[in-house]
This record gives sequence, C-alpha cells and structure tokens, in this order.
Amino acid sequence: MRGIKLAIHQDMVNYRRPTSFQLRETYPLPPISTVIGMVHNLCGYQKYEPMDVSIQGNYFSKTNDLYTRYEFKNGMKFEKARHQLKVNDYGVSRGIGYTELLVDVNLILHIVPKDQGKVEEIYQYLKYPAEFPSLGRREDLANFEKVSIVEIEEKELEDDMEFRDHWSAYMPIDKVDEGAISIEAEGTGLSGTRFILPKVYELYNFGTKNKPKFKRNWIERKEVLYSGIFTIAGEECIDLDEDGDVVFLL
Repeated sequence: MRGIKLAIHQDMVNYRRPTSFQLRETYPLPPISTVIGMVHNLCGYQKYEPMDVSIQGNYFSKTNDLYTRYEFKNGMKFEKARHQLKVNDYGVSRGIGYTELLVDVNLILHIVPKDQGKVEEIYQYLKYPAEFPSLGRREDLANFEKVSIVEIEEKELEDDMEFRDHWSAYMPIDKVDEGAISIEAEGTGLSGTRFILPKVYELYNFGTKNKPKFKRNWIERKEVLYSGIFTIAGEECIDLDEDGDVVFLL
C-alpha cells in the first residue's frame, strides 16, 4: 500500500487534552483526530474520508504560557460586582489561565487513505497547501519539512528492533498485549502511557429540524500506548516504509 509521509517541525504547540481546563494540558503527540482533521482541512474535504495514520515524534521540553480566559453562564444577567464584560444584557467574566506547551516538536506522520486512489490527490494538497498549515490550535503553525509518497509493506523482522529515547510513538495496544512490542526497558521496568484517542465522530442533532443544535458523537476511538522505550521482537511482522521507518497505523 502507499501513503503520504510528512516530516513536520513546530516551535511551540498545544495538543489539548479535552478533560483539562484551568491548566490546558497537552498530549505528548497530536491525537489521531487532530491529524485527520488537519488533512481534511488542507484538502478541503466536506465529508469524512476514511484513512489510517501513524504518529511518531519527540519534543525538547515543556513550558507554560498565560492566556485570557472568558467564562459565562447561560442566561446570567450582567452584575457589575461579578462580571468584567457586558454583552447585551448578559455578563461575562474575564480572567487568566495557563496553557501547557511542547517546545521544539518534530513529527513523522504517515497518512494512508482507505481509497488508495486518493494518495496522489492528498499528496498534492499537502505538498502545495492553500494556506500555511497548523496542527493543534489554530495558531500552532506546522512547518512541512518534507512531503513524500512512500510504499508501506508488512515485513518480518530478522532481529529485534530496539528504540531508546529517539522517537516516541502511539502504538496499537493489541500489538503490545500480544507481545509483538515489548515496553520493558532495562533497569526501569515498564515505560509507557495508555491513551484512548478519538478518531472519527459524527454530528448528532439534539435540537429540532427547524432549530438544529449539533454536538460531536465519537463513533471510533483507538486505545494506544505512548512510549519512546520499546522493542519490536524479531520474527514479528511489522509495517515498514521504503525508508526503513516503522509505521504504526491507527
């Protein structure tokens, strides 16, 4: 099969975890839905195009930054002693919050559409984007250092393939549970974090036909292990691209 391989650099970025509020925490790598969303936005797709992605990368450090936070309660009238802003007759509170940022991020992404006939089309949109790409928040610009089409093949390894703090990756949890991937690092025991990452959603109308109100209903999620210290066992079959890089399709 063929896919598009992206080498990306970002200066400072937040891949927000949806359960964090006062401190907007970040995932260590962009979640699946964020990568798929970036591809759909740059390609101008108006409906979901089925695809699998592989997400690997690293970052130098973390830091925190301030942001202006606005809060309001539906239907609450403006009170001078409580609210800083008045919008019509309603009150809005303004304060500060903190955003967790990853510094000096490098990513290797593989994008494999289910319809292989779309590979060349997606490649052209990513190679020559209509606007400067962003990944994460809107302001998190992504510098596409390399965009290429690669062949991805399942190959049987002759020897163990070890990874030690060079690249981290989201790995399918079933590969770990089956023993194909070992995350037992010498002298440290188990090393990794489990995530359940969103992948595909559909819009659910909880309003009426005349006054629709939509929200996201996640219909597909992937359980993964995030780690930078792991070993792929010899004699196991694993996806590799033509450059010899491992591909963990999710």
